[in-house]
Amino acid sequence: MNAMKKSIKFITLILTIGLVALPFFGIFSDAAAYTTYTYSINGKPLDSPDAYAPDKTITAANLRWNISGPRTFSKPTDIFVDYNNRVYIADSGNNRILILDKYMQKVVGQISTFVSNGVRDSLKRPEGVFVSKPTSTREGEIYIADTDNKRIVVFNYDLTYKRTIGEPESEVFEATSVYYPVALAVDSSGRIYVVSRETYEGVISLNADGSFSCIVASQKVTTSFWDALWSRFQTAAQKAQNEQNLSSAFNNITIDDNDMIYVTISTIDESSQQSAITGKSKSSDYAPVKKLNPDGDDIMRRNGFYPPSGEVMVNSALTAEDKNVPTGASKIVDVALGEEGTWSIADSKRSHIYTYDKNGNLLFIFGDDGKQLGNVEKGTLAALTYQFADSTSVVNGEKSKLLVLSNAATPSITVYTRTPYGDTLLTALRHTNTKEYDRAVDDWRDILQKNNNYDAAYVGIGDAYYREGRWEEAMDMYKAAYDVESYSDAFKMYRKDLVSKYIFLIILVIVVLLVAVAKFFGFAGKVNKRTATKKGKKNFGEQILYAFHVMFHPFDGFWDLKHEKRGSVASATFWLAMVILAFIYQSFGTGYIVKGATTTSVAGGAFAQAMGILLPLLLFVTANWCLTTLFDGEGSFKDVYIATCYAAAPLSFLIFLSTIVSNFVSSSETGFVSLISGVAWVWFALLLFFGIMVVHDYSISKNILTFLGTVVGMCLIMFIVILFSGLLMKMTGFISNISTELSFRI
Repeated sequence: MNAMKKSIKFITLILTIGLVALPFFGIFSDAAAYTTYTYSINGKPLDSPDAYAPDKTITAANLRWNISGPRTFSKPTDIFVDYNNRVYIADSGNNRILILDKYMQKVVGQISTFVSNGVRDSLKRPEGVFVSKPTSTREGEIYIADTDNKRIVVFNYDLTYKRTIGEPESEVFEATSVYYPVALAVDSSGRIYVVSRETYEGVISLNADGSFSCIVASQKVTTSFWDALWSRFQTAAQKAQNEQNLSSAFNNITIDDNDMIYVTISTIDESSQQSAITGKSKSSDYAPVKKLNPDGDDIMRRNGFYPPSGEVMVNSALTAEDKNVPTGASKIVDVALGEEGTWSIADSKRSHIYTYDKNGNLLFIFGDDGKQLGNVEKGTLAALTYQFADSTSVVNGEKSKLLVLSNAATPSITVYTRTPYGDTLLTALRHTNTKEYDRAVDDWRDILQKNNNYDAAYVGIGDAYYREGRWEEAMDMYKAAYDVESYSDAFKMYRKDLVSKYIFLIILVIVVLLVAVAKFFGFAGKVNKRTATKKGKKNFGEQILYAFHVMFHPFDGFWDLKHEKRGSVASATFWLAMVILAFIYQSFGTGYIVKGATTTSVAGGAFAQAMGILLPLLLFVTANWCLTTLFDGEGSFKDVYIATCYAAAPLSFLIFLSTIVSNFVSSSETGFVSLISGVAWVWFALLLFFGIMVVHDYSISKNILTFLGTVVGMCLIMFIVILFSGLLMKMTGFISNISTELSFRI
């Protein structure tokens, strides 16, 4: 009886635990099989909440087929959603276009065979499909890239045949060019843009009647020096073939409501593409996705932390430890346009989807290789498109969806639904686009509560503050995201307000400072003139002020410094200390715009700056003195040290000045800071050259040779020190090992 009671209690406990844990298992089962992430401004991947969650995967077996023919997908290449949310699939292997209802539950139609001019015809491996929107002058039409038949076939919306557009003819095409249309888009006026697989000249633009118009977006051809030299000895046909090999053909295309064209390329040289990303290039030369106006000019905004070109930090073939990990730049195969100016690109190499806003800011990345729900097998991601929620769907609580087509062994469509986090992100963009900045700030702050690693949220808040004229608050937000360029823009406006408000006070301060500097130099000049006739030893203050005479009169200055004892080791060390202090101040006092996102501790930076000045200077003095003693140099070690320190005196003033100026310049004005620093170093180099020449009583040519020898001597001394240090460490280790061994034996 007791055993039965214990058994009942045990079973009850297990059931209770199961019921409590059941919701958690539900949560885990709904979790995405991939990680959503973004990139920081420094290229660090940062985990992010999921913006899209996988809803379901649709295969041919899941559909109800209301048509004749094969009830399978075969090598699908394209997916498109029309203005009534019907879904079109380019079922290339079955030589047809399939039409699904908006719920993607059944196949409601297909285009495979048709009658043209009384002759029965059929599609042959069609790879692209596009449905134009109806206008006041014409109905919507279905355009099919009938790839292997080298033509475009147009159908009415009711699937009846309308016309055929054959291969375009023009002298702009190379003789070896082959027309294989794989993707197309149609603008509001009926102009047709065609991407041809073997056409390297660019996107083919056709008039509404199908006649050839022009080539837009001609591709950049890169040629090395040797290729350019070799081309001089090639025939015209060989040159044309080389240009095809070097140029990149587009592989996909879409168009927005403003007739702006988005095109993708997957054959750019990977190293060039990745270099453009890591170099944060805003050029379109090696961009795998472009936004073109009707004239073919790239107008894409690339204002994000990195260009909108896919993966930022990639593994190379040499560094990848796992051979299954994709290496190299992203392979972009399609682009889809979302809501509020967002757009997404697909990387078939990694099965990743990258989504950006209209300014090229990365919003999120998701997807992965695999067979779990939400993942796509590597190399099989063929196309993607958005299905926007219509009025009926919104009433029923449905959201816009992202459809991803895979041409794996079992082809499928993966349906992703936007999450609450994704909704908030889209709402923030909507409020920004409609200039409701207060509401946008609230949205971005809500996003930060869910994802405090999201640098773009700080930028979004900063943008809202900027548009409202709240410059200081905008600067704080941009600084939190390490967005130096945007910080600079806000700083310029903040500086403009300050200047307009305190213009007279600023002018007064500048005038007072200039007068003070002039008075000081006048005072130093009088002291130096008086000291020149003074008998006996000069005091410490007079020795220090003599540096201002040396700066502008190096020949007689360094002569008197040595022969008239106008300086001393103490005064020289004072100027060395001033230079070190100036560089220490530079390490932590440089303005944010010049310094950027780097951070250095005051203690660590001070020590590094002090050693960075002191050690090279002592090394130079030692090497120069050692060398000149062998070549009739008249200066002692003390003379070389004093001359070197006095020559460095301008560095203390100008480096300090450049640090002050760095706090008042924008990013476009940082050249002024570099100019001041450059002048300081050139001044120091000239003074040092003439100072050493005077100290040793050398000619210019002999002094040049001595300087070159000094550099060699510095390298030799460093080599000896490093070698000696290594030997000393080995000896210490050897003695330590012997002592340890003896201690064990005794």
